[in-house]
Amino acid sequence: MTNESPEEKPELVVDSDWKSQVEAENAAIDEKARNEKNPSNKEGGKAQEIDPSQIPPPSFTLLVTMFSTQAMSALGLIPHPITGKREIQLALAKHYIDLLGVIEEKSKGNLDDNEDKLIETTLHELRMIYVQQSSTIA
Repeated sequence: MTNESPEEKPELVVDSDWKSQVEAENAAIDEKARNEKNPSNKEGGKAQEIDPSQIPPPSFTLLVTMFSTQAMSALGLIPHPITGKREIQLALAKHYIDLLGVIEEKSKGNLDDNEDKLIETTLHELRMIYVQQSSTIA
């Protein structure tokens, strides 16, 4: 029990706007983080719109190419798209190679001859380079 008289009770101030302030602060932090990760995405504070005609149509070949490009970057064969530096990241390369392996396994019997040859050849080459890079580093 306190020695306060009923007239001396502390006043409780309720700020009903605190949730919106926190949300606004979090949104500002998120926006700043996005802009720091990809500064070329800013155009007067707005994200640049991509011209849909510049986006290639979805295809199996494009999917394989996307993952193999990521694997090649992680194997140090091509420069990292953001840093421009060649970095060897074997764990990441293995992840992308394994993802291509999953695609190969799950699509068996559903590919035409060209698609089948593409995934088979791509995986073989990436696996050989991975083994070579692994033994070089070890």
